[in-house]
Amino acid sequence: MASDYALKVPAELESALRLKTVQYFITKRPWLDLYGVNVRPVAPFGSSSRQPFVDPALIHRCLPDELLFEVFARTTPFDLGRASCVCRKWRYTIRNPVFWRSACLKAWQLSGVVENYKFLHHMYDGSWRKMWLLRPRIRTDGLYVSRNTYIRAGVAEWKITNPVHLVCYFRYIRFFPSGRFLYKNSSQKIKDVAKCMNFRASKADCIFGGHYTLSDDKVEAAVLYPGARPTVLRIRMRLRGTTTGANNRMDLLTLVTCGMNNNEVSDPEEDILGIVERWRDDETHNPDVPAVSHKRGLTPFIFVPFDQVETSELNLPVEKMDYFLPG
Repeated sequence: MASDYALKVPAELESALRLKTVQYFITKRPWLDLYGVNVRPVAPFGSSSRQPFVDPALIHRCLPDELLFEVFARTTPFDLGRASCVCRKWRYTIRNPVFWRSACLKAWQLSGVVENYKFLHHMYDGSWRKMWLLRPRIRTDGLYVSRNTYIRAGVAEWKITNPVHLVCYFRYIRFFPSGRFLYKNSSQKIKDVAKCMNFRASKADCIFGGHYTLSDDKVEAAVLYPGARPTVLRIRMRLRGTTTGANNRMDLLTLVTCGMNNNEVSDPEEDILGIVERWRDDETHNPDVPAVSHKRGLTPFIFVPFDQVETSELNLPVEKMDYFLPG
């Protein structure tokens, strides 16, 4: 005998529950609706295609191509490379040679416009972007840093122990497109030095300016230490990169100090490299300051952009990083 209290489910509710149960066990595959649908590629900026096309992306509907072109024209080459990974339209737009031509002429302004155009057509098939990626260039959007360490014997407090100290110091170089550079030798971390690496720095910061030249991948620079006995620091380096177009490493080939006469230089801002460029490595013009070719402290320079100086691993103390491999 059936119970008088049996639950009676309406027919509409029972059919809805059955349909919901069926939908739970059936996997939805919305990508199957895309089969057979032809997706038209986005026309690049300046395309000769006359067929009207409305870009479905909101940013492309709100931002005209003319404004997008002006934004990219004011963007650094490194940011252009990152922006080209956003979408296909930005990638095609950024391949416009106008952006890379201005970047190349600024990076190699010391060579002159005529010489840059000769390099462009003879070695890089007329492609400014290819020239930017393959031709060695000095980066000016950060600092080149060389981290050096050495062991110094300490004062023995007990006869059974001989303490030693691990000393860490850095060489900092900031290049400018005009052919000048700033040099600082200090034990300070890069996050503290980056704030004062400019031409407005005071003499207390011990930042010295000099001039440099770039020939292929060879960099030659000279800086003057003023004083009662003027001393010239001559540096020869070789540019390289961990990836194509990076130029984020510089091998320190030679480091020579030599003396100068007071009458050879009248202004500290004078081009010192033009004076000592033809000197031999063992040549000095001041007998009180002999020519010395340094064999220590020749660790390669690594490049640190300004937006990474606060988070760079070079800020770590010696206790956490006793040795650094530049790669």
